[in-house]
Amino acid sequence: MKLLCSQSDLSTNLSLVSRAVPSRPNHPVLANILLQADAETNQVSLTAFDLSLGIRTSFSAEVWQGGAIAIPAKLLVDITSRLPEGEITLDDEASEASTGEGLIVTLTPKSGYYQLRAMSAEDFPELPIIEDAEPINLTAAALIEGLRGSLFATSADETKQVLTGVHLSVKQDTLEFGATDGHRLAVVETTNESPLAGGGQLEVTVPSKALRELERMLGHNAAAEDAIALYLDQGQVVFEWQNQRLTSRTLEGQYPAYRQLIPRQFERQVTVDRKQFLSTLERIAVLADQKNNIVKLTIDHAAQELTLSCEAQEMGSGRESIPAEISGEDIEIAFNVKYLMEGLKALPSSEIQMHINQNLTPVIFTPLGGLKMTYLAMPVQMRS
Repeated sequence: MKLLCSQSDLSTNLSLVSRAVPSRPNHPVLANILLQADAETNQVSLTAFDLSLGIRTSFSAEVWQGGAIAIPAKLLVDITSRLPEGEITLDDEASEASTGEGLIVTLTPKSGYYQLRAMSAEDFPELPIIEDAEPINLTAAALIEGLRGSLFATSADETKQVLTGVHLSVKQDTLEFGATDGHRLAVVETTNESPLAGGGQLEVTVPSKALRELERMLGHNAAAEDAIALYLDQGQVVFEWQNQRLTSRTLEGQYPAYRQLIPRQFERQVTVDRKQFLSTLERIAVLADQKNNIVKLTIDHAAQELTLSCEAQEMGSGRESIPAEISGEDIEIAFNVKYLMEGLKALPSSEIQMHINQNLTPVIFTPLGGLKMTYLAMPVQMRS
C-alpha cells in the first residue's frame, strides 16, 4: 500500500473515527484504526469499532498502490494532528520480510519520517450490515434537525438504560425522534422520503453517544440536501451517506409511551420572543444557580407580561419582565432553570408558545412555524 494525502484530510477524518476507538479494548486490534486505500477510486477509508459503535469515513487521496492495514489509533492521531499542513506519504512497504519486526507503516511528511508498528487488516472485525432491509431515506438537514431537537433531553443516568437513547419511530411518511429523562420530553417530527411498504411502523432506541457522533460527522462532511440512508433492525442501526457510515447497537427495553403524557387541551397560552425569553432567563439563572436552580414565571394577563424571578436567600434576588401575548387567567409557575434553558435553545424559531393548565401539570413549549417540535417540561413545587 502506498498513498499521498493532505495532512488536514487525514487529521480531520482521524479525529472523527477515533471517537469509536474503545479506551479499554477487550481485544488488541480494537485499539487500532483500519486504513483501506483503493487505487481505482483514489479513496482512503478509515474505520474504528468498539463492537457497539462503528464509524467509517472516507476522503480522496492519490493512491499509487491499494491495500489495508490496522494502525494504532492513539499514536496515529497524536502524530498526524501535530504534523505541519502539507502532503503526507503513507506506505507499508517495510514489511516483515525486510524488518523481521512484523508490519510497519511509514508516515513521511515534508521533513523526516515516522514508523509505526501495525497489525494485519484481516484481524480487524467487519462493521455490521443489515441484510435485506429497505433503507429509510432522509435528508441530512432533516436528520440534524431531529437530533438537535431531541438529544439534549436524553438521560445521563446509565442505570436508566433505555432513557439514555433517542427513540426513533418510522411511520408512513414521517420519522419521529423522542427523548425523555423522566423530567422533560422532546419530540421532533421530520419527513421520511421513502414511505414504508405496507403502511407499517418501525421503532428502535439508539444510544445518545452514537447519535452525538452522527451529528458531529454530518456537521463535518454532509450538505443539507445530502441523502442519508437509514437501515433499522432490532439490535442494530446503520446510517450511510456518500462514503461515510455509522453503525450502532440499539438499546433493549420498552421505551415509555410518551405520546400519552402530552396534554391535548390547555387553559392558558403564552406567545413570547424566544431570544428575549432565553437571554432574560440566562441572567436570572446566575442567581438561581446560587440556590436551588428554581426560577419562577408569573403570567400577567392584564399587563400582557411574563415576569421571571428568583429568590436566592442570603445572596439576593432578581426580577425581569418581558412582553408576551397571553390568553387565560394569571398564574405563577416554577421550573428547574436548566430544563427551561435547554428547551428554549433547542426550539428553532423566533417566537415560541407555552401551553399551560395548572402550576403542577406538564407545560408544553412549541415553535411558531417551521419544525414540528414539542417540548414538555414538568413544573416544580414552589416553597412559600
